Amino acid sequence: MTTILQINSAARSQGAQSTLLADEVSAKLQQAHPGAKLVVRNLLSDNLPHLDDATLGAFFTPADQRNPEQNAIHAKSEALIAELQAADVVVIAAPMYNFGISSQLKTYFDWIARAGITFKYGANGPEGLVTGKKVIVVSARGGKYTGTPNDTQTPYLKTFLGFLGMTDVSFIFAEGLNMGPDAAGAALATARDSIAAL
Repeated sequence: MTTILQINSAARSQGAQSTLLADEVSAKLQQAHPGAKLVVRNLLSDNLPHLDDATLGAFFTPADQRNPEQNAIHAKSEALIAELQAADVVVIAAPMYNFGISSQLKTYFDWIARAGITFKYGANGPEGLVTGKKVIVVSARGGKYTGTPNDTQTPYLKTFLGFLGMTDVSFIFAEGLNMGPDAAGAALATARDSIAAL
């Protein structure tokens, strides 16, 4: 059975275009894979702590030396990684904020990037351990940035996901959403054409 993991990372709980379009992507995938299991991870409500002394301490303290707080943090990271590893397809709703990803998504990445678990270093350099997955990134943007130097989001996501072993990555863009009603309508239509072609 196909498992779809949808990761919502918008800072808005309602009406975020990236989330709405990611919902449409997941629905399209479920149509293509009858019986597929959909798991939705909402990073806004998860409210993962940014990296700090407590989080790093939990990640790097040996199991037999962790205190209860560190055990809880470590267990949360392990659960997020297990959820990701169990997915066949990962749909990431990644709106562009200030030329990058949301702080919620960056924090999630910090919680799943674990040496020896999701990547490792060997004689030939880093090797990703999260493999065999199709990733679809849905990026909603107020302006038009694809193919310009201001699009730092796309290369970052490709680099990070590839570092963990996820190299089959495609992007669906909805660009120009804040450039007036006509531009917004065209942006959504273009995104939905890409979804229909999945």
